[in-house]
Amino acid sequence: MELLEVYRCPEFIYPVVFAAKFKGVKNAGAIRQRIVKAATMEEGPERDKERDAVNFAFINAKLVCLITSPLHLQTAAVQALFASSTETMRTKTLHSEIIWNLNPTNNISEAIKRYGVSDDMTDLIVMHIVSWEREDILQRMRNVVDGELDLLANVSQVTDWDTVIKHYKLDQEPAYKDFTGSTAKEREIIDNIVISSVAMKSIIN
Repeated sequence: MELLEVYRCPEFIYPVVFAAKFKGVKNAGAIRQRIVKAATMEEGPERDKERDAVNFAFINAKLVCLITSPLHLQTAAVQALFASSTETMRTKTLHSEIIWNLNPTNNISEAIKRYGVSDDMTDLIVMHIVSWEREDILQRMRNVVDGELDLLANVSQVTDWDTVIKHYKLDQEPAYKDFTGSTAKEREIIDNIVISSVAMKSIIN
């Protein structure tokens, strides 16, 4: 399996989404500082260079553990692309729109706090949306993140399923209650409900 996943969405202006997972991340604090610095630097070539270097969606995969599957992430990215194409984005960039889509509520600050980079995080998902397929994306990710590449399919291994149930209020969801007691089926149902919530978020709100 490839360590860098590629989702192709030819119906959108930015048709290529890259995603990778890192574990054992050692420089989360430095990444967060670089993101803040890039956002506050004065205009000029150095600012443009630094913004390009950290132009990714950095998603905390460990601290809150609310990512249930690669399809969960892919759905959030597709919804961000759809919002961009219809000029209905709730945030300023496609990458921040992905993070907003992952959060069950409409609170953008809450989404960034919950899913964004924290100083003590060790598991990180990095996503990038671009208008053409670039061969240097994985190296650009490595240039920023000091960690070991891991299969994105392994993300469910660090998912805090109890927190997901609480966060999405699934304990009262009939589709979930019918399968409690069967761990594999229970997690499959949770994943389906979470993905559906992301897909419907822009319509409901």
